[in-house]
Amino acid sequence: MSSTELPAVPATSVLPRVAPVRVAEGERLRSVRLPGVTLSVRSRPPAREGLSPALYVHGLGGSSQNWSALMERLDGVVDGEAVDLPGFGDSPPPDDGDYSVTGHARAVIRYLETSGRGPVHLFGNSLGGAVATRVSAVRPDLVRTLTLVSPALPELRVQRTAVPTALLGVPGVAGLFTRVTREWTPEQRVRGVVGLCYGDPTSVSPEALGHAVEELERRLRLPYFWDAMTRSSRGLVNAYTLGGQHNLWRQAERVLAPTLLIYGGRDRLVGYRMAQKAARSFRDSRLLSLPDAGHVAMMEYPDTVAEAFRELLAGHSASTVAESAPTADSVSAGS
Repeated sequence: MSSTELPAVPATSVLPRVAPVRVAEGERLRSVRLPGVTLSVRSRPPAREGLSPALYVHGLGGSSQNWSALMERLDGVVDGEAVDLPGFGDSPPPDDGDYSVTGHARAVIRYLETSGRGPVHLFGNSLGGAVATRVSAVRPDLVRTLTLVSPALPELRVQRTAVPTALLGVPGVAGLFTRVTREWTPEQRVRGVVGLCYGDPTSVSPEALGHAVEELERRLRLPYFWDAMTRSSRGLVNAYTLGGQHNLWRQAERVLAPTLLIYGGRDRLVGYRMAQKAARSFRDSRLLSLPDAGHVAMMEYPDTVAEAFRELLAGHSASTVAESAPTADSVSAGS
């Protein structure tokens, strides 16, 4: 094994037992076995029959729990499900160890194909936004609308506050970081993440902070926790360097689905200045700027994000009806 390689993680069948994942009231959690990957899927029973399906994809270091607040607010609008990407949340590592953006996108596509739920209203945050962009570009048949919250798309000038996260992908840095922070408590680690991801860290309730600490304690016991973080971070950095048809901005230009873009003015990981570039790149887009939001607007401002999605949905439905309605010329031609 070369010095730049990471050690193999234990097979799923021999992973240690850890505390169960928290499931909020009204949610269900199930495990779905797919070729090469097993995904944990969080859902809420739809409020009524016939709702359009939606799928939520979290960011680096996150999980399907990041979408619980928004899912609850939209459970009368869409039939929502949120996935834990391979190696995150309650999903074990992928069989092939592929944590690239393409690897995560492949897992999402496999789930949509197997479940038969597509086309879906696809949501993505941060790394999940890059994954959702790639899915939308290469499989437009699976995506009805696209909602991106602080998507991790390539930036020429990365914010200084985002550098430590990007450095996790550098060989050896994750090991160094774990040694340096060995004495940090789970609460200290969680408070650091909250300070990085929230526009106003004081808005996180003590109860929510406690749940986050419990989840981190659970995940730190998993032997593949840092491996998944490191490889996914490296995969995201590698995606930033790709050119040609695999470039994420090129793929953004290929997205056909109506797109809602949400950027936070206090985002320390994705530059607020990228909002206008994104609005120009996605051909059918609307932009919501939240000056006080950080990196996870769907957690900080779930009501605002839910309302913006309802407006996207209403606009999409209206345009679909207008396109399918017969014109005066077509009526006369057929008479």
